[in-house]
Amino acid sequence: MNCATKWSLGIAAIACVCWRFPLFHLVPLKTATAEKAAAAFDAAKAVETYWTNQLPAAIGQAVNADQLLTAIKADPTSAKKKFSRSLGMGESYLYFVAGSGRVVAVLDDEVSLAVTDGGTNPEISLQTGLIFGNALRDGLGGFNASDYPNSQDFNDLAAALNHLVETRVLPKLRGQAKVGANISFAGCAEVDDESTDLKPLKVIPLQTGAQ
Repeated sequence: MNCATKWSLGIAAIACVCWRFPLFHLVPLKTATAEKAAAAFDAAKAVETYWTNQLPAAIGQAVNADQLLTAIKADPTSAKKKFSRSLGMGESYLYFVAGSGRVVAVLDDEVSLAVTDGGTNPEISLQTGLIFGNALRDGLGGFNASDYPNSQDFNDLAAALNHLVETRVLPKLRGQAKVGANISFAGCAEVDDESTDLKPLKVIPLQTGAQ
C-alpha cells in the first residue's frame, strides 16, 4: 500500500468518526432561543409550588403573635434574639408571625388589629398597599440564596411572591376588614435594627381568614 493510499484511508476514517461524533452541531437561531427560554428560571412557578406544598407547614412554625408582642414588651432585645431572623450584615431583622385579632381601624393601606387579651389599641398593622422589598421571601426562611447561583433569580422570587400576595391575599383581606371583625393572619414583619417603637408591628400578610 503506497503512501497516498494510506493518507486517503486515514482521511476517510477521520471523516467517518467526525460524521458519527461531530465536534459541534448547528442549531437554528429560533430553536436555540426556544431552548434558552425553556431553561430560564420561572420564579412565578417556583413561588406557586412553595405556596401550595410548603407554606401551610411553614405557617405552623410561625411565632404566635400574642407571645411575640408580650416578649417584645418585656424585652425587645431578648425577643429579637429568640424569635427573629436576620440575613447577613443588614440593619434589619424579620419576624414570621401568626395569630388573630379584632379589627380596630381600617385605612387605605393598612388594617389595624388588637391582639392581646383586653387590647383596644392597634398592636398588629396588616399592610394592604403595594409590596416592595424582600421581607416575605426572607422572613419565611424557605428560600436560600445559596440555592440560586444567579442573584437575579433570587430577586425574582421576592418579586413573584410579592405579586402573588398583592393579587391573591390583599383583595380578600380588604373584603374581610370591618371594624369589630375578628381576623386570623400569618405574615412577615421587617423591623429596622434602630427602631424602638414596634407599636403596632407592621406585618405583610401571607394568609388571612375571617373568624
